[in-house]
Amino acid sequence: MDALSLLHGLRFVDSFFPSGGYAFSSGLEAAVQAGAVKDTTQLAAYVEDLLHGGMGRREAVAACVASRAGASGNAADAIAVDRELDSMKLSRDGRLASRQMGRQVMKIAAEQLEGKAVLRNYLAAMECEKAPGHLPVCLGLTLGACGWKAEEAVAAYLYQTAAGLVSAAMRLLPIGQREGQSLIEGWLPLIYRISREVTPVPLSSWSPVQDIYGMRHGQLEWRLFRS
Repeated sequence: MDALSLLHGLRFVDSFFPSGGYAFSSGLEAAVQAGAVKDTTQLAAYVEDLLHGGMGRREAVAACVASRAGASGNAADAIAVDRELDSMKLSRDGRLASRQMGRQVMKIAAEQLEGKAVLRNYLAAMECEKAPGHLPVCLGLTLGACGWKAEEAVAAYLYQTAAGLVSAAMRLLPIGQREGQSLIEGWLPLIYRISREVTPVPLSSWSPVQDIYGMRHGQLEWRLFRS
């Protein structure tokens, strides 16, 4: 990837980008309140299991397919995997959160990245409800259109997810910034391996614990996050 392609895509995974990700914990808040995640050791295990068994086989695959669609200009492949992903999102809160963040990415990408017809076509499909607009799909499609390889787009999505979970944990647990950075460093080999091994196969997922806490979040008596 050349430096300009890197810069075009980098802002979409930067914490400064207005996707609204700071408002979501992906079920982590429910896990903390239930006592399933109390410290950095338990948080590390929780996130590693989510990345390996859940997102690595579902969202990562969707991001891979979408990235290749962005590079080739074939929006139909991205629409198909977006709809498949939507059908597999068990948690209503998590499904809506992924759509909200993804739609924000696509609206800005289609508007500001000139000459990328695939993004405008996808935005049109999204606005007429032919595509749900999930975050891994919209981000993968955008990064692919910017010239990123599929493995780079997958790694960026998983890194953004991991960083978002650490950010949420710092508001829910007695975890400081140095501990947070140490956690992310520990997950990098796993993120790298998933991004290198992911292929455009049918989506699957096995992260039942995280799915259950994601569905329980809406029933919490008090909460800081929307999911």
